[in-house]
Amino acid sequence: MNSIPIQRAGRILREGGVVAYPSEGVFGLGCLPDDGEAVARILAIKQRGPTKGLILIASNVAQLRDWIDLPDAGSVLTSAAEHPVTWIVPPARYLPNWICGEHAGVAVRITSHPVAAALCDAADSALISTSANLSGHAPARNRHVLRRLFHDLVDCIVPGQCGPMTTPTEIRELTSGTVLRSGTV
Repeated sequence: MNSIPIQRAGRILREGGVVAYPSEGVFGLGCLPDDGEAVARILAIKQRGPTKGLILIASNVAQLRDWIDLPDAGSVLTSAAEHPVTWIVPPARYLPNWICGEHAGVAVRITSHPVAAALCDAADSALISTSANLSGHAPARNRHVLRRLFHDLVDCIVPGQCGPMTTPTEIRELTSGTVLRSGTV
């Protein structure tokens, strides 16, 4: 599978595709959040069950409005941080069960990675985002590993470099502020 421009990748997502793309620290696999078939493909690619839930990334808060129940999300989700933060927030009432899995909240992040943000904009949507790896294995941090593992399993690979993070993003529970997973650059 060849790397392709962002606008074409956005079209592939809108047509039900699964794409691989660089993010803050690792390559990710993504699709539109309301596409159950595409989500099922991602879970099959990763060999992962649906109970863990999935993260939604967006380039801006407006792309998350249909997925969360947080009227004043803008100031919290986009607050300045030393590193990217994934927030656990209340889900929208009719959120598909594959997004939250067995959890009561939904994990969301305003992505700071320019390619991932541009991909959200090209798809005109928040995206399901999960690390490009088989469940329990290290995620792909370079294109060579990504292509070797996933070139026949995804519809396209968006070109770009991963950001400087060496660990997954920090996860915080919004209402309590509890850090569920620490993350550093």
